[in-house]
Amino acid sequence: MATFSISHYLTALTFLIFHLKISAADQSASFSFNSFGKDPKFDSNIALYGDAKVADDGSWIQLTNSVSWSAGRVMYKKPIKLVEGKVRNFASFSTYFSFSMSHENGDGLAFVMLPSSFDVNVMDNSSFGISPGVEKNNSRIFAVEFDTYKDAKYGDLNKNHVGIDVGSLVSAKVKNLSSVNLVLNNGEKLHSWIDYEASSKRVEIRLSQSGSTRPDDPLLSYSIGLSKLWNDEEVFVGLSSSNGNSSQTCFIHSWSFKLRQVPNWMHSQPLDPKAVAKNPKPLTTGHKSSNCSWRVLAVFILGLACGALIGSCLLYVWNILGDRRPVAPEECGLHPVDFDYKKVIVVDKAVKDGKN
Repeated sequence: MATFSISHYLTALTFLIFHLKISAADQSASFSFNSFGKDPKFDSNIALYGDAKVADDGSWIQLTNSVSWSAGRVMYKKPIKLVEGKVRNFASFSTYFSFSMSHENGDGLAFVMLPSSFDVNVMDNSSFGISPGVEKNNSRIFAVEFDTYKDAKYGDLNKNHVGIDVGSLVSAKVKNLSSVNLVLNNGEKLHSWIDYEASSKRVEIRLSQSGSTRPDDPLLSYSIGLSKLWNDEEVFVGLSSSNGNSSQTCFIHSWSFKLRQVPNWMHSQPLDPKAVAKNPKPLTTGHKSSNCSWRVLAVFILGLACGALIGSCLLYVWNILGDRRPVAPEECGLHPVDFDYKKVIVVDKAVKDGKN
């Protein structure tokens, strides 16, 4: 039992340390706001641009006003990186936000990821308030648009669609929301989830009406390696809106974002054999070998702890089952007994009567 307790606590401690290290990395680029203005962390983490303002005593953020040519943006102040360190640790992220839009047909709303070279202070009223900046930054933007305006310039599908924009505001993939009985600008609150997995290089978008749970199946999915779009450059994340020549108003009711740092050794990256053959790298020693040694040691310790835990569990179960084995009934003892044998003469009565 002592062995079982020590191995149990050792394993728990190992997983706790690993979890704390990952959590510490996550907290550096994670936030969650169910209301705005009242939370003391809001001003230190969130910036408002253009016509964006906190309204209704912090219940929501109003991005656009009910007048034409209005634009607003809410951004997370701290830039993030999807690639960390010399060992190329890739990061995944998830964001959730709830929003609503009035009935007019404006540009709608877009979740945007902009390179650090993008001037986030500049606002205009064309295509979510970011189109001029897109042209000046070599098209290195990523956006998910919730569009209520059919703009022929960008080949929009209709006045009620969701699109994935990579490098330009011409959507790489688009979904007609009318086909799934969703309307963006009916004034009701909608919920959106956007998830990017660095290991599979895949982004998924989900959308539901107010009160609905997160859908199991994504509304849109798209394969893309976002780390290659910006390489080692930091990016800003935010929500941006403009209403064009309309009086559409857009509101953000809640917003959360989480960056998940996943060590590179936890998933494999595909290798290009042609690139390896073209640029062979000699074996090196030094800090890389040291990093490898530490990883091997960590895996060894973890394996040893898991092995001890499994062995202790098997021993514990064996002891329990051993105590419950059925007891065989005690057999009666048999002792040898000496018998006396005597000679007995049997006389046939019929023979005896004949002789007489």
